[in-house]
Formats: sequence, structure tokens, C-alpha cells
Amino acid sequence: MTEDGLAADTGWFGRYDVLAIVAGIWFLAKAIRYAFPPLFDELKLTFEVSNTAVGTAFTGFMIVYAVMQFPSGLLSDRIGPTRVIGAGVLTAAVGAAIIVVDGPFALLVAAMLILGAGTGAHKTVAIKLLAVAYPSRTGRTLGIFDTLGTFGGVVAPLLVAGVITVGLKWRRLFLIAALAGVLLGIAVLVRVPERLPDSTDKRENREVSLRAYAEPFTDTRFLTFVIVTLGFSFTYNGVVAFLPLYLNQAVETTSSVASLLYSIIFAVSIVQIFTGELADRVGRLRVINVTLVVATVSLALLLLSSTMSLTVYGVPVLGTVAVMGVGLGSHGFRPVRGVHLEALLPESLAGGGLGAVRSALMGAGAIAPTAVGYLADRTNFTVAFGLLLGTLTVATVLALGLLLTDSDLSVHRKRHRRQ
Repeated sequence: MTEDGLAADTGWFGRYDVLAIVAGIWFLAKAIRYAFPPLFDELKLTFEVSNTAVGTAFTGFMIVYAVMQFPSGLLSDRIGPTRVIGAGVLTAAVGAAIIVVDGPFALLVAAMLILGAGTGAHKTVAIKLLAVAYPSRTGRTLGIFDTLGTFGGVVAPLLVAGVITVGLKWRRLFLIAALAGVLLGIAVLVRVPERLPDSTDKRENREVSLRAYAEPFTDTRFLTFVIVTLGFSFTYNGVVAFLPLYLNQAVETTSSVASLLYSIIFAVSIVQIFTGELADRVGRLRVINVTLVVATVSLALLLLSSTMSLTVYGVPVLGTVAVMGVGLGSHGFRPVRGVHLEALLPESLAGGGLGAVRSALMGAGAIAPTAVGYLADRTNFTVAFGLLLGTLTVATVLALGLLLTDSDLSVHRKRHRRQ
């Protein structure tokens, strides 16, 4: 055994082989998801359908993805995480392979639903698996994991643009995805189990009642942190959905400048690696509070930027600083959130418990664009983003309360309960 939970290994993969495989699958999953929006025009032309049709198909993809969070986590508690992850990525490979086939629009929709199910079985279970594999470096590991996933979202639109520019068929992208899924599925099923502690995947027929998954929510601190994450998810998804329009209409930037600033939010996602490792060193709640404060203050500055006209070559100075701060705080928070949730849950309920929370988070995130859009139509984007600032402020105050009431005794009790 290494200093973490991995079995000793001298191969070329070395110490980070499990992380490389699991993060590679997450990169593929995010790349598949974010390849669809840039392809909407191509899909409309290929299948002669409307914006509503392609939009509804993508909504179906996301709904199935969200629904899969809890059952995949629950299943991982019973049969082990590697089997669930392997089945998920192979299912996604099947969905991608179906898209390669030249068929009707209904076949594409069916394939997208299969992709939603396959990719939806990954992250909740992956958090649990990585926490077992790297217990002394969970924060750093999840930071790298989340960063690679974000880069999958960055790479996908570029690949789509490249394929379309050179005149290749867009279906070839999904052929590559299908082949990559098969290779990664084989890798996770063959390589990962032999590198984990013996007990990790030996959970066949374990019976955990559904009622047991509700027990963590009776703990005040756990429930409070879930509320914190819900508030963050609502705010982040609202900002991401409408930031370009906010910059264009409220801050009065050009569309090109708004797009440039929008890309900054994702470009700074590399901060996840550092906040994850920092959480391992100084404590999760401290990093959580710092990142939430940065995001909250930055969002307030973004609202203030609508009243300030200082620009350099057409780029709003305060708006740029604010967008960068929102990105740093938001991305910095996300991996530590996963580590903290996993640590608060009993080991026997970690998969299903995380799945339940993630389903709630995605539900809150799905509501945000509708709420922001409605307020913007009825009033303006400043009022709509004011709602997001208020929600994030409440989440930050609650997180501060958790930090101020934290103690070594509560940590000791948690460790004792998990043993």
C-alpha cells in the first residue's frame, strides 16, 4: 500500500493511474455534453427540425443526467464504484456509437438520452472512489479531477468548430467519443480494482435501506451545508446562463467583449487544483469561506460595474475584475464542496448521499436560468443579478456560521462515527 489507499505499483501509470482514468472519463463526459450546443445549427440542417426540437432533446439529455445521480450513487454503495463507473462509460460509448449511424431525428434523441444516463453515472461515484483512493490528498485530487472536466467543456466547442471549418462530418466526433469510451471503460474495470483497497469493491448484495439515506439530513450542520451548496448552485448557474447578456445590456459592452469576458470564468478554473490542495492543508471550511466571500464580493462588484464607465479599449475595468473574481471564487469552491460533503457522510452512504445532494444541486441550477430570465423580462438584468447576489450572500453567511461553530470535537465525533 502507498501512503494513500492505493496498492503499491511501479508501473508507468505510477501513483496517479486511478486519477488519470477517472478524470479522463469525466473529461470525455463534459466534452460530449458541451459538444451539443455548438452543433445545434448542424443538427437543425441535418434533420430539418426547429430550435425547439433540438433544445428539447438537449433538455432530455440533462434531465436523464440529473436523475441518474442518486441511483448511481446508491448502486455504488451496494456493488462498488468501479462497476458503476465502468458500466456508465460503456453505456455512454453505446450512445455515442448510435449517433454515428445515419438515422432519423428520433434515433438521435434516443442516443442523447442514453448518453445522459451513461455520463450521469460518473461524477457522484467518482468523488467517492477518489476519496478512497487518495484519502490524504482528496482535495488536490478532486481539484485536478474538476479542472480536467472543465477543460472538456472548453475543448468541445473548439473541436466542433474545427470539424465544421475543415468540412468533416460532425458525426465523426461521436465515433471518436465512442472509441475513447470503450478504452476508458476497459481501463476502469481492469486496472482500477486491483489498485484499490480490498474492501472497496467487495460490496455485493449489501442492503442499505432507502430510509438510511435520509438520516444525514437530520443533522443540522449537514443540512446547513446542503443549503449553502444549493444557494451557490442557484447563483452560479444563473450567472453562467446570462452573463453575456448582462454584460451587453447592463454594462453596455459589445458582444465580442462580452464573449471574451465570459470565457474568463472558465479559463480561471485551474484554481481548483490549488484550492483543493489548500483544503487538505488548512481545512475545508476555511477554504470554502474564502472562496464564497471572493465570489460574493466579486458579484457585488459586477453589479456596481453597471454604474461605472471606466473602460480600456472598450473593456470595462471593474467588470473584468469582477468576472475574474466570480470565476476564481466559484471554481475554487466546487472541489472543496465535494470533499466536504463526502467527509460529512458515513462511508456506507457516501455514494447515494452524494447522489441525492447532487440531484438537488442540479435541480436548483436548472431553476436559476428561468428565474433570472423571468426577472430580466419583467424588470431588468440588474434586478435579476441582485437576486443572485442575495442568494449567494445568504449561502456565504451560513458557511461562515459553520466555520465559527466548528470544533475539533465535532471532527473527532465524525471520524469515530465513520470507523
